[in-house]
Amino acid sequence: MLIATLGVASYFLLVRHIMKGPMLAQILGTFGLALFLRYAAFWYFGANFKTLPDTLVGGSFSLGGVRFEGSRVLAGVMGLAVTLALHLILTRTSIGSRMLAVSEDATAAQLMGIRPQRMQALAWGMAGAATGIAGALIANFFYTSPTVGETLAIIAFVTVSFGGFGSVLGALVAGLIIGVVESLSAYLIGPVYKDVVVYVLFVLVLWFRPQGLMGKT
Repeated sequence: MLIATLGVASYFLLVRHIMKGPMLAQILGTFGLALFLRYAAFWYFGANFKTLPDTLVGGSFSLGGVRFEGSRVLAGVMGLAVTLALHLILTRTSIGSRMLAVSEDATAAQLMGIRPQRMQALAWGMAGAATGIAGALIANFFYTSPTVGETLAIIAFVTVSFGGFGSVLGALVAGLIIGVVESLSAYLIGPVYKDVVVYVLFVLVLWFRPQGLMGKT
C-alpha cells in the first residue's frame, strides 16, 4: 500500500507535469526521480547489503530429481497470480478499458468522458503496488540494497520489450522464456555468460519483430 501511494504521489507531483514537455524532459525527469529515491534509500536504510533470515520462507523440496527452493517457488506462484490479476483487470473491467483507452489516445478518451489524469495516476499506483509485491518476494532469496534495482530494472526492461509494450501476457511469456534461457545457459556454458545469451536472443527477436512477441504493430 505504501509503494502504491508513492507511485500515485510521484505522478501528481512530477510525472503529470513533465508529460506536457518534450520527450527529453520526460526521460531526464524520471531519471532524476530514480536518483532521488535511490539516495533517499541510502540515507534512510544505509548502503550495506541486507538479507532476510532463511527461516522466513525456508525449506526446499525435490520433484523429478530437481530441487526447488520454497522462497523461489512462492515468488513464482505469486508473480504469476499478480500478472494474471493485472491482465484480467485491464481486459475484463471497465476501469481497465478506460486505462487502455487513455494509453491509446488520451484526448479521444477525454472526449468520451474519461479523466486521463485519474487513470494515469491509478496506473502508477498499480505499478507501485506490483513493484512492492515483487520486491517483498525477491527479498526472501536475494540481497537488498539501494542499488539492487539497477540490475533488476534492466532485466525488467528486456522482459517487457521482449514481450511487447502494453501486453501483460507478453511480459509473462517473455519472462518465462528468459528464465528458462538463463537457467539452461548457466548450466551449459556457465553463469558468467547467461546474461549475454539473453541479450543476444533479445536483439534477435526485436530485429525480426520490433513490436515484441505480443505487441501491436
